[in-house]
Amino acid sequence: MRFPRRSRLLKPADFERVFKSGRRETTPLLTAVVVAGAIDQARLGLAISRKQAALAVDRNRLKRQIRASFREAQDRLPNCDIVIMAKPAARTRPGVEFNADLQKLWIRIAQRWSASSSS
Repeated sequence: MRFPRRSRLLKPADFERVFKSGRRETTPLLTAVVVAGAIDQARLGLAISRKQAALAVDRNRLKRQIRASFREAQDRLPNCDIVIMAKPAARTRPGVEFNADLQKLWIRIAQRWSASSSS
């Protein structure tokens, strides 16, 4: 399954909107900022800083894992824009733990944002 442009946050204005008016959802390894979506599907943006993962190989691995997990969970997510930021501990965790943390995050977003969009 691909990660098409339609599923990504691409413009700085999109990121700015999410950071200004979004709500934070946190797990031990990740922070997500979520805001109601501008289009009819969930979109993902990544903000993995050099401060959290100094080596490019670590940043790229985290981004690859997040994108793959998002592709699998995308159909279950409500129409929202999500920006994921990694915490320093994410860099050193094994892939299984990191993926479990991502799954918890997707479930939490689906539950909280589906409930808030229906009310």
